[in-house]
Amino acid sequence: MTDITVKDLISLFTLIAETTAREKERLCELDGVIGDADHGIAMELGFSAAAKAVSELDPATADPTLVFNTAAKAFLNAVGASSGPLYATAFMRAGAAVKGKVSLSEDDMVSVVAALARGIQDRGKAEIGEKTMVDAWAPAAKACEAARQQGLPLAACLAEALKAAEAGMEATKDMIAAKGRSSRLGERALGHVDPGAASAVVVISCLHTLFSP
Repeated sequence: MTDITVKDLISLFTLIAETTAREKERLCELDGVIGDADHGIAMELGFSAAAKAVSELDPATADPTLVFNTAAKAFLNAVGASSGPLYATAFMRAGAAVKGKVSLSEDDMVSVVAALARGIQDRGKAEIGEKTMVDAWAPAAKACEAARQQGLPLAACLAEALKAAEAGMEATKDMIAAKGRSSRLGERALGHVDPGAASAVVVISCLHTLFSP
């Protein structure tokens, strides 16, 4: 695969925004069972704002770090609560991971996935097993890095990341939430997928779609 450019990253945010808009109702339905039914709305608002902001950058002068930092600011401005700070931190970490680079190699993109996951986990102070988006993001990053260490191309690494994210999302059905509104439900949250983990799968699926030949 040729190096990933600023244009590619702008296309990524556009794809995530479009996909999130299509998935909004499903994400809200999932959140309606264990939360306040607005997760899909928040994700659509955040990613559409991020996509609009990065689309206004000049690909000739912008670098990947600016793309991620611009997305972070736009997402946070659009979604001040809950998932806003989580994804803003994730994008800032991704930007820091590729600082100084004009374009990104396959190794860089694996580092981006790891940085996104770590940013979300650090900001949310969540661990695997607490029924949050970390249950999808953390396994995805680990699988992506492991695949790269085995010498697999980026497309295969992202396929492994998606598979791990989907498994992590499904595993949240058997968890009692430790964070957020759903933690008030106790065992009543059992049997239901965490909406944050579901939206994480949406984002990771877009990464896989765009960077797989």
